[in-house]
Amino acid sequence: MKVGVVVFPGSNCDHDAWYAVTHNLGHEAEFLWHSDPSVGAVDAVIVPGGFSYGDYLRCGAIAKFSPIMSAVKKFAADGGIVMGICNGFQILTESGLLPGALIRNRGLKFICAPVDLRVETTNSPFTAMARKGQILSTPIAHGEGCYIAGERTLDELEAEDRVLFRYVNNPNGSLRDIAGICNAGRNVLGMMPHPERATDPLMGSTDGLVILQSVAATLTPAAK
Repeated sequence: MKVGVVVFPGSNCDHDAWYAVTHNLGHEAEFLWHSDPSVGAVDAVIVPGGFSYGDYLRCGAIAKFSPIMSAVKKFAADGGIVMGICNGFQILTESGLLPGALIRNRGLKFICAPVDLRVETTNSPFTAMARKGQILSTPIAHGEGCYIAGERTLDELEAEDRVLFRYVNNPNGSLRDIAGICNAGRNVLGMMPHPERATDPLMGSTDGLVILQSVAATLTPAAK
């Protein structure tokens, strides 16, 4: 499996994602610059966390216009697997790849802390190796991580089994405790917690590995 990790001006989790894929998962990864017109020959794309373009205007609002995001949208439309983490989730909603929006945390404070997530479904490339109901300990680090959407959209996400992760103890006020969702095609994930920061014993948790392992097993069935 070869993973492309997008780098925007202001990204700060790109190397974390690269390290998690190459050193902890044992697969290949390369960086994709924001001005690249194509994702190249990759099997999956990670849109990482950070502060793309300084979060000017609104988180992800400028990044959605970058050439690489046009390529990512085409890649996703063709069935390619895309993971948006933290700022990446914000960028995916701004780009229309996922519904809803991320707004200021209910307490209006930046939160950096470990949280527990519950796996809500294993019917996705991102949770296939997990167990339904499994609790994953992963960190969050965001000021605008409160997920919102209209009631109709929320009901659709529930009915279509597209809520992949929920917070056990909701830290930011996200509606229906939503921590991660996928698109209707089930090949695009957006989540605010950082699985790439929970892939090594030195980090205090390796629970995030199950998400990356699920993607690897989906793309390289022999890995199962």
